[in-house]
Amino acid sequence: QVQLVESGGGLVQAGGSLRLSCTASGRTFGMAAMGWFRQVPGKEREFVARIMWSGGSTEYSDSVKGRFTVSRDNAKNMVVLQMNSLKPEDTAGYYCAASPAAMGVILRRPESYEYWGQGTQVTVTS
Repeated sequence: QVQLVESGGGLVQAGGSLRLSCTASGRTFGMAAMGWFRQVPGKEREFVARIMWSGGSTEYSDSVKGRFTVSRDNAKNMVVLQMNSLKPEDTAGYYCAASPAAMGVILRRPESYEYWGQGTQVTVTS
């Protein structure tokens, strides 16, 4: 089992910044990738960004590219999502997730992830 705990959400004005953290514990050795997703009530979970534990390669959705940065601290088993230039449409519950990233999986898809955190709310006011 892998446990994921997010922190750092909150209320911010448009144009502001927030930093989300996700700390992983448990049997993390089998998890190759960490992803961030967001979800608004009534809508599907949306891919935001992902990072590989080994090598640190990253991928972003078009909607956040250039504004959000995902990074990892392998020693702390922590992944950080730095969110800048926030917009009201970024308002959502944000979830981190862990994936074994088996060959051929598409890491933009939520079904590619086995473990999920409880989520943290981000609200951006105009």
